[in-house]
Amino acid sequence: MANMTKISERIECVKGKISSACARVGRDIDEIKLVIVTKSATIEAIQEVIRLGFFNLGENRVQQLKKVSTQVAEFLESGNDDSALPEKVNWHMIGHLQRNKVSQVLPIASLVHSVDTLRLAEEINASAAKLNLFPKILLQVNISNEPQKYGVPVGAATHLAEQIVTLPNLKLVGLMTMAPLMHNKDVIRACFVRARELFVELRGEKIVGPEFTELSMGMSSDYEVAVEEGATILRIGSAIFTS
Repeated sequence: MANMTKISERIECVKGKISSACARVGRDIDEIKLVIVTKSATIEAIQEVIRLGFFNLGENRVQQLKKVSTQVAEFLESGNDDSALPEKVNWHMIGHLQRNKVSQVLPIASLVHSVDTLRLAEEINASAAKLNLFPKILLQVNISNEPQKYGVPVGAATHLAEQIVTLPNLKLVGLMTMAPLMHNKDVIRACFVRARELFVELRGEKIVGPEFTELSMGMSSDYEVAVEEGATILRIGSAIFTS
């Protein structure tokens, strides 16, 4: 029970920091969606997060997504006499997605954050057509230009967005990026600023439609800066699940 209390306290701490960051730049906290990343969490901890009213959950790996989403579905089914529990949660696929795993992810994920090539987008589109689905996706951009990171280079992002919006079964609803893992907040902020600029450019040039509203950036180590620079989705795990 003590551990569950800690989860509640950590979530309140995260929410407080988000609220403070919003206040600093004049944003409304309701503009921001908190996706709780479950990769390091036990099923009991995930159940506690859901009981606390957080229904957007994220996973990095396909096998883990399948396993945990099944466990969560069983939990929600068994607890349907609890009026505080939702019928289902929204799963976010936030990690790198291989083309041969697409058909496993689409029935589960409400949003795929990590589309960074035309070939992957085409695979999602073809698989979605077979399943009669219209998945929402984000274009992952490698703003920091780190060779070990996935994501389309900034210079190629506009062209890729133009290609993706022609695919009939996909809904391109925003961008996703990751800042470098470092303590230098100026470098982190510069990455988030550039992502925001690209987001605004794509909207301004009418390359994307009105549904292009999401900017997924900010994790446990840098989410306050992300909020200050316009993030609409935060992906937070370790700040909630590890002491």
